Amino acid sequence: MEGDSRKFITALKDNDLAAVREVPKADLHNHFVLGGSRTYLYEQKQILIEPIKKPLASMREMDGWNSRYIGERFSSSNMRKFLIEATFAQAKHDGIAILEIGEDVWGLNEFFHNDIVELIETFQEINERIAPEVCLRLQIGLSRHCPVDYLESCLKHFWGRPEFYSIDLYGDELAQSIENFIPIYRRAKEEGLCLKAHIGEWGTAEDVVRGVEALQLDEVQHGIAAAESEEAIQFLKDRGIRLNLTPSSNLLLGRIKEMAHHPIRRLYRGGLDVAINSDDVLIFDSDVSKEYLKLFEAGCLNAEELDQIRLNGLREM
Repeated sequence: MEGDSRKFITALKDNDLAAVREVPKADLHNHFVLGGSRTYLYEQKQILIEPIKKPLASMREMDGWNSRYIGERFSSSNMRKFLIEATFAQAKHDGIAILEIGEDVWGLNEFFHNDIVELIETFQEINERIAPEVCLRLQIGLSRHCPVDYLESCLKHFWGRPEFYSIDLYGDELAQSIENFIPIYRRAKEEGLCLKAHIGEWGTAEDVVRGVEALQLDEVQHGIAAAESEEAIQFLKDRGIRLNLTPSSNLLLGRIKEMAHHPIRRLYRGGLDVAINSDDVLIFDSDVSKEYLKLFEAGCLNAEELDQIRLNGLREM
């Protein structure tokens, strides 16, 4: 472990991306549909996907990107599985030791014939075939846009399956009240799942606190709004809540103005457990290793701090 830390710190200081990639890291916030290797997609299927190159002016531009490069192209079961392959190929290339990904509950019927065993075995088989050195943490995905009764119906197939590690709620933070999902998260807690949700990417520090309290979360995806409030930081610190951050995503979606002042600095130096992740590699063209280098080069955090964050991500909660 000490050798890895020395290598990682030296690689950052030398601006050596290849060497950064050789050191084990975790990716705990990765949406596999957009988390794959651009090279793998092109070499295997001649599919060329261009990333965005400047901050978006609106989410409408994001929708336009999705329509152009994703659209109906991956709407079949085989192509959905191909995206899983691409994500494991990306993780292998980037030195990811722990990868947390999973399927949205609606995808069970859409892509896996409503067969939960097929879904689980697909992820496991691709993991073993493409990147057996990567530890898969299989996640249950929920869209905040969906009616709760619909989600509960879908989840009947997922409950009681020990292969799942976590549950995550994502989508528009304003789509519906976070409290609507309390019954689902109460059941997920009984199932022993790690409880996660996307909060505080677009909302406020108060939204982060409210979401953690309502759903009894273990981890928050994004949560950068908490940096606006010392009370929120202390609240998260007291409860040992990890924030799984995605700096390039925040920059290119216009949530921050420059990497040098990313909220991770205040959050980490305020004593919070934070992890650095990729979010959507195909959109933002920044994998986990690049994220570490960008933060170091911008002077946001020093190499020793970034190594400690790397180690935190590899630690069991």
